[in-house]
Amino acid sequence: MVWSKALARCGLVLLSLWLCIHSVPISVEKAKDKPEVEQLEPPQSADTGLHYDRYLREVIEYLEKDPHFREKLKNANMDDIKQGKLSKELDFVQHNFRTKLDELKREEMSRLRMLIKAKHDLREGNGNTPDHQALLKQFEHLNHMNPHTFEVEDLDRLIQSATSDLENYDKKHHDEFKRYEMTKEHERRERLKTMSEEDRRKEEQHYEEMKKKHANHPKVNHPGSEDQLKEVWQEADGLDPEDFDPKTFFKMHDSNGDGFLDESELEALFTKELEKVYDPTNEEDDMVEMEEERLRMREHVMNEVDTNKDRLVSLSEFITATKKEEFHEKDDKGSPTVDASFK
Repeated sequence: MVWSKALARCGLVLLSLWLCIHSVPISVEKAKDKPEVEQLEPPQSADTGLHYDRYLREVIEYLEKDPHFREKLKNANMDDIKQGKLSKELDFVQHNFRTKLDELKREEMSRLRMLIKAKHDLREGNGNTPDHQALLKQFEHLNHMNPHTFEVEDLDRLIQSATSDLENYDKKHHDEFKRYEMTKEHERRERLKTMSEEDRRKEEQHYEEMKKKHANHPKVNHPGSEDQLKEVWQEADGLDPEDFDPKTFFKMHDSNGDGFLDESELEALFTKELEKVYDPTNEEDDMVEMEEERLRMREHVMNEVDTNKDRLVSLSEFITATKKEEFHEKDDKGSPTVDASFK
């Protein structure tokens, strides 16, 4: 049970993708010219983890191909996107792109119908009454009353659904991890009930030994601190920690070169820290717990560094964070996330 690498792990999420387009401005007048025939390629951005992920990414990438819409995206702010002002610009998108969006919506409607039918048949086969309201929620990201064409309402629904779903994504995985821990503990206790008194005593003793062994690890640096980043600089990048330079570090770990550290790129910085605590070959180390810790580390750094809350760390935000006193503080207690999770 390993969490999918959605938001951060995959790169830019919906709003971040749209707010971080870097291109030479294209005039609106030029957008009115006759469009050139273009081969539309499948989406290249990473998986968001949403059940309508492919549809979302394809819509984003085809809209970005339209000069007029791309210019509007470039100049839009977060409020304009969330409030649906940007959706109205769909009326000015070139015909060939609108035709492609219509096709994408019809494909998504067909996929959803097949999904709903499969779920309905499965529940009826198990003797359960289908939850029709829950099934209809699968259609919230589009206007299913019009199954043929992609309209302003479809774009508005897609933005609203993706915004809400992505904002709740981390909370959902925290809840899943809690359920995982509770189930694991329940199964352990149930297993103990089936043992003899002597075997139960040995099992409890072994359990405590594994907990102590897991807790005996090298110091874990505070996520996003100078010590933590310098360790990455030295051990992962092979550079002298005395020559640490925040700007160079940022550019080295901006793996896609877009000028931002997304959630995936941030989480990659914590691998060295997590390897101090978790080893997949050790009985006492739970890899599901490791991924939960990675998520908590990323959230902690985002809360400290991502000042405009767009789920991306810009170079200026990163440099500003490295100038704060807490960045340079020596923390003998280690990571506030990893250590807090130990039983």
